[in-house]
Amino acid sequence: MFQILHIILILIIIIIIMIKSLGKNLDVQNAFNPSIIVSPCMGNLIKVLTRDIDNNAGNFFLDFENAQPSQSETEVWEKVNQVLTEAKAIQNPNVEGVQEAAWAAVVPLVAKLKTFYEFSQKLESSLRCLLDVLTSADSTPTQHLEQKQALARQFAHILHFTLRFDELKMTNPAIQNDFSYYRRTISRMRINNMSSDSGSDVNNELANRMSLFYASATPMLKMLSDATSKFVSDNPEVPIENTTVCLSTMACVCKVMLETPEYRSRFASEETVLFCLRVMVGVIILYDHVHPAGAFVKTSNIDMKGCIKVLKDQPPSSVEGLLNALRYTTKHLNDETTSKQIKNMLQAN
Repeated sequence: MFQILHIILILIIIIIIMIKSLGKNLDVQNAFNPSIIVSPCMGNLIKVLTRDIDNNAGNFFLDFENAQPSQSETEVWEKVNQVLTEAKAIQNPNVEGVQEAAWAAVVPLVAKLKTFYEFSQKLESSLRCLLDVLTSADSTPTQHLEQKQALARQFAHILHFTLRFDELKMTNPAIQNDFSYYRRTISRMRINNMSSDSGSDVNNELANRMSLFYASATPMLKMLSDATSKFVSDNPEVPIENTTVCLSTMACVCKVMLETPEYRSRFASEETVLFCLRVMVGVIILYDHVHPAGAFVKTSNIDMKGCIKVLKDQPPSSVEGLLNALRYTTKHLNDETTSKQIKNMLQAN
């Protein structure tokens, strides 16, 4: 093997010498003989052999074996390293040390995912309790919201948490990969009669439900939308208008508070502005899933143009996730009944 490499090296040196010795002649002849053409591939080969790539810009040593992250690289390095650790485990399924390290890293994450999933079920139950009260027939939805402001506030907090959770989930795409790795490892351990000692008690049935939950881009919001739709179908004695008017009224209240300087000046913190924006978007999405015609038709009780304008009047960095929620998690945006103006307002820049 060493002899072959040695021969190749000698040939390369000979080619370099020939190219350099003929370089001047080629330049002169090319000026007078158009039939002599150096192909792009040959040109690149010449550059490689003469180490003249972009004026020697590529002539440096990249230490693939020992390079360590500097302070400025650390944040990105750690994020990517989590993915590469899993990749290493996938490529080396029989290397015990690698698998143990990956398993030790993923088990606490799965325990957190289980906690979040179980909490989503608590939120669903709480939402149904609030809807029972806020849509009851003893008062109008507007009266309920005005007279039961503590419950309306709790409803708003559920929506705020939901939108915030989903924004964070969308910025962590590795969640599903981690959970898939966990499930594959658990299956292999069961086949080999090994104990996982995970402490998370995620059996197959629960793992399937969790997998479906986290498969959604916005899992918490989907859960609330499904729960609201189910509340309407499970309670046919409650007119659907009681629910839709409750949701549209909350959207209207949030929009008016945000666009009216007198009301907005009452906010003790700028965080309340983002809170109202999330609540407004949350009830719009719920309304769009519950109302047969959706939130975007002209007959909708929600001023969609006004709500979108309020969102676009905010700093783009703070509302891009909310605009994406309207673009991708609503049900009727792409219907023919949605005006082109609204579609254009929601087009991504």
